[in-house]
Amino acid sequence: MKRATRKRIGDLLIESNIITEEQLEDALKNKSREEKIGDYLIKQRLITEQQLIQLLEVQLGIPRIHLSQQTIDPDLTHILPKELAKRANIMPVRKNGHKLLIAMSDPMDYFIIEEVRMATGYQIETGIAAKDDIFRAITKYYDLQESMEEVIHDSLPADIEDDQITDDDSPIVRLVNQIIANGVAQQASDIHFDPQDTELKIRYRVDGILRNDRSVPKNMQNIIIARVKIMGNLNITENRVPQDGRIKTVVNHRPIDIRLSTLPTIYGEKIVMRILDLGNALNDLDRLGFSDENYKKFHSMLEKPNGIILITGPTGSGKSSTLYAGLNYLNDEEVNIITVEDPVEYQLEGINQIQVREEVGLTFAVGLRSILRQDPDVIMVGEIRDIETAQIAIRSSLTGHLVLSTLHTNNAIESISRLIDMGIETFLLSSSLLGIMAQRLVRQVCRDCKTTRMPLEHEVKYFAKYGVAMDVIIEGKGCPSCNDSGYRGRLAIHEILSIDDTIKTQILNKENPGVIRQYAKSQGYKTLVEDGLEKVASGLTTIEEVLRVATSD
Repeated sequence: MKRATRKRIGDLLIESNIITEEQLEDALKNKSREEKIGDYLIKQRLITEQQLIQLLEVQLGIPRIHLSQQTIDPDLTHILPKELAKRANIMPVRKNGHKLLIAMSDPMDYFIIEEVRMATGYQIETGIAAKDDIFRAITKYYDLQESMEEVIHDSLPADIEDDQITDDDSPIVRLVNQIIANGVAQQASDIHFDPQDTELKIRYRVDGILRNDRSVPKNMQNIIIARVKIMGNLNITENRVPQDGRIKTVVNHRPIDIRLSTLPTIYGEKIVMRILDLGNALNDLDRLGFSDENYKKFHSMLEKPNGIILITGPTGSGKSSTLYAGLNYLNDEEVNIITVEDPVEYQLEGINQIQVREEVGLTFAVGLRSILRQDPDVIMVGEIRDIETAQIAIRSSLTGHLVLSTLHTNNAIESISRLIDMGIETFLLSSSLLGIMAQRLVRQVCRDCKTTRMPLEHEVKYFAKYGVAMDVIIEGKGCPSCNDSGYRGRLAIHEILSIDDTIKTQILNKENPGVIRQYAKSQGYKTLVEDGLEKVASGLTTIEEVLRVATSD
């Protein structure tokens, strides 16, 4: 093993002008005793993980390993014990004779290197890889692959036996648990079990994009689907009609809530799991990606004592996160907040939440009527689906309540026409409406591999059309942190229509949406595309992402 020169990470960072001596001193003073200096600096956003990897690669001559681009021999997992790999966050990459190459996030941790040498009997060579990259590889090769092999080698009986889908030690139970753990490790929002003619495909939606992960043999399909249905308390003997369920579990010490949906297809039941990571729930207005101007507008609406605030956008556009962040901001022991939702996604302490149950007659409208007898200050209606719910919500907002709800429309101004078309009287709408916010989610440029280039001629013209100044385009070139996509994480783009006296009059007079838009623009109203382009100019996302989710005017 080539032994690197013993130099402190902090000194290397100062020598490379990445941090100052003052920043290092502050970090050493404030980090916890067990925390590594590199981890603390990354957490404080003073450096990125890729900067640290690059530094060690150049300064110490330690090779960098892109695990997402490596094909790893599963036999290596038998050489390095799983317990050690997980505890030390290391991954075996390849062996050559008596040498074993391992990927580490901290290749200067000589205690771990020595422990690996003792445990394996091999001479150890080290490479450096991103922490998340190693974690995903461990989940994939140690946990998921191990469970998959165990199930494939097991002879599956034609009939499903109870202990196969209920016993925690059953191979099929462990396999499904690992499929879920792999989804959480990849920060997926959804897991799809897609039955095909000859196989069952497993796909993950990461940052809004659906990716194939693996396929399993067709003979495993029924038993995997049965296990998932058991987890969600669904009827496993019923496969002719769609079913909905819920799973509460813990993955890597994090509470995870899963919404479950089944759909009969010609090749069997398709299942989609929506993962709600309770540990990463965005319940803070400051974390929703508002521009300063839009933050002030939304904040101002929430401060009003009564009226209705609508949030609009397609499924998966982050409406629920925004609603919950708004409720969290309003949540106070002096305020009675009641919600009626289908389903209740996140459970908030101090808030009374009602789950819609249409099978027993508890609809949004019925729940909303009951809420009004419970002396509420703030009411949240998960979604306005029909005229009855819309009328009760609007009348509630006129009788001294602040009402928050969602609507499925493309933009803020279109929501006014939708409510009028549903049958809401214009005098009620103009009196009650505080504001409408449309939003979409766009992928964020990866912080670790972002690079700059000069804008092309058509891009300059496009930015100029919207009055946005643009000197350079920032985009991600792809790295292990973002699975070579150039994007990591998502943020929202917004358009907010604040209802002032002029717009109230325009609604009352049933003015054309174009007239309302023209007036709103004269008052500083910005469309989704305009807000998105300002975030492109700030280096947060790309033009392609904005145009993927928002229609150009």
